[in-house]
Amino acid sequence: MTALEASVPVDLRLDGDRLRVSGAPEAVASATQILTRMRDAANDGATLTPDDVTLAARDTLAAKAPTAHPKTIFTTPRGKEVRPKTSGQRAFVDAIAANTLTFGIGPAGTGKTFLATTMAVRALRAREVQRIILARPAVEAGEKLGFLPGDQKEKVDPYLRPLYDALADLLDEGAAAKLIERNTIEVAPLAFMRGRTLGDAFVILDEAQNATREQLKMFLTRLGANTKMVVNGDVTQIDLPRGVRSGLLDVPLLFSEIADIAIVEFDEADIVRHPLVAKIVGAYARSGER
Repeated sequence: MTALEASVPVDLRLDGDRLRVSGAPEAVASATQILTRMRDAANDGATLTPDDVTLAARDTLAAKAPTAHPKTIFTTPRGKEVRPKTSGQRAFVDAIAANTLTFGIGPAGTGKTFLATTMAVRALRAREVQRIILARPAVEAGEKLGFLPGDQKEKVDPYLRPLYDALADLLDEGAAAKLIERNTIEVAPLAFMRGRTLGDAFVILDEAQNATREQLKMFLTRLGANTKMVVNGDVTQIDLPRGVRSGLLDVPLLFSEIADIAIVEFDEADIVRHPLVAKIVGAYARSGER
């Protein structure tokens, strides 16, 4: 109730087995539409969270066409249901399921990494692939990697931490560690992909905006038999040195007409972190336009 009242200017009150909604007629109509969607989802067995209410309210208030509550694509060992919550997320999940290569391009907080990793773990659990390979450029380390303390793993792990975090959300900590130890799940810098053929795998490249055109070409051409590949990035957060062009910028021009390749572009409406994140991203976008 609190999540709905925070999103729509109405007052909710339980009266026995009835929920009374009061406020301006337009607000009451919106709240009723949201509550109906939540009721239908609950009747279908979905476990609802305040975030589900907030995102449904966002769609309703933006006058988007009503859609069915998204289906659960994965349930974690702790019982948490993973669902694509926005239209962009649903398009991304559908594209991954239907295509060999999918690009997810959009701002931070849209769930690109988490959803791609979820689809990878689901494919592994269903024995559709034999392994998962997660890669990310270690741009900040650059040529200075050798001067960092520790062995090779300790040097690059800080840059791969978001991928480990996604795995930790989806698997028991012990299970994730065992799969990594057996190389069933491999988490590695992009540079480690050179010269390999990645077959029978679900391969994800994260933060691809920090890969050059040559690096991205190298990665994409690793594609082997029975392999699904997802490439994620945000072209507004390129950390490459001045004068070095991101390979992700060329993706729409190069691949938009090729069958079995999907390009899904996210926007502010797909941000599912704290509501302020969408406003922060929007503020930076407007500043860039000016």
